[in-house]
Order: sequence, then structure tokens, then C-alpha cells
Amino acid sequence: MEKAAVLWDLDGVLVDSRQFHYESWLYVAHPRSVEISYQDFLPTFGMRNPDAIRVLFGDLPEEEINRIAEDKERYFRKSIRGRIKPLPGAYNLVVSLHANGHKQAIASSTPRLNIEAILAEIGLEGCFDEIVSGDDVKNGKPNPDIFLLAAEKLGVDPRCCVVVEDAVVGVQAGKAAGMKVFAVAGTRRPEDLRLADRIVHSLEELSLDDFQVDC
Repeated sequence: MEKAAVLWDLDGVLVDSRQFHYESWLYVAHPRSVEISYQDFLPTFGMRNPDAIRVLFGDLPEEEINRIAEDKERYFRKSIRGRIKPLPGAYNLVVSLHANGHKQAIASSTPRLNIEAILAEIGLEGCFDEIVSGDDVKNGKPNPDIFLLAAEKLGVDPRCCVVVEDAVVGVQAGKAAGMKVFAVAGTRRPEDLRLADRIVHSLEELSLDDFQVDC
């Protein structure tokens, strides 16, 4: 058995940033006289910004889409300062894996600047060997591109990777990449994540022994 390389999703796995994202969408919607309910927002959570903006604001010119996205993400990075916290078990598990010599990468559709800001806020910025964001791939999850690129950057065979995800499309992407997948069902129904190799309700249920792979 070998030490697995661990590829982490961010939102819903290491942190819960939903409320901060919702506040940020409200910030950019107000001056544009657009109303966004929390129920409107939820299906867009995890989408890349251009897709989310088309859902929430309608069909807009690319220049306006880019302006909204930049304003929203700038506000988001300000809003998390001193407020965002790691989810239960996240900090200790990531630090333990790092200390034990596991290669680790973030593989998230979140923009890179947001990833870096979140990791700095929760004190984990030094634990990851690579960051792959939605900015780095053409096709988002459930396409496996983001996980395959993360494995390539780490110099690891996909079969030697464990993906930690919370979203159905993320689980699908990890399996499509030929990787072992752990799903965190904190905000999802376990039956929706049934393609995963293992389903947990919290990262506190996982230990170093779980991150050994036969590859």
C-alpha cells in the first residue's frame, strides 16, 4: 500500500462558504435592481461565475458578466476576513496528512484568489503542494479535467489519488478520473453520493490509515 495523494474540493469539504457567497451576490445584485432569494442562489453554488450570472441575472454581454464576477469576488474576499472557519476535522486532517508526507492539492472550481484567501484565513496555506482552480481548465466538473490536471501537477498516477468531495458532480468527476473518492455528506443526502467509495458525515470520521491506496 502507498500513501495516497489527496485532492481536495474546497467549499463544503474544508469550509462552508455558502453564506458568504450569498451575501456577495446580494451586494452586486442590489445596484442592478436584481432580487436573489437564497433558494435562487443555492442551485448556482459551485457553478463557475459566468454560468451562475446567466442564471441569476439573465443573458448579459460578456463585459458585464466579467464586471459582475470581479465585483462579487472582491466583496467575497473582504467578507470572509476573520469570519470563515474550517469545518470539523478539516484542519487536523490536512495538517496530519501534510506531516505524514502525503502530497496534497486543492482542485476546486473556486477562483484561485478566493482559494488562496480562504486557505490563509484558516491557516492551511502551507499544506498544499498545488492549487488547481476553475480558471485552469476548460471543462468543469463532472468532467474529470480538474482532478487529472491536479494529479499531473503533483506527478502522481490518478490511481494513486484520493479525492475528497461533497458534490454529486465532484464525485462523478473523481470517479471519471479513475480515482478513489471519499464523499462528505454534510449538506447532501448520502444516497445522492452513492458513487463514492466511502461516504462520511464529517472529516472527523477519517484517519491517516484511510489514505493508503494499492496502486
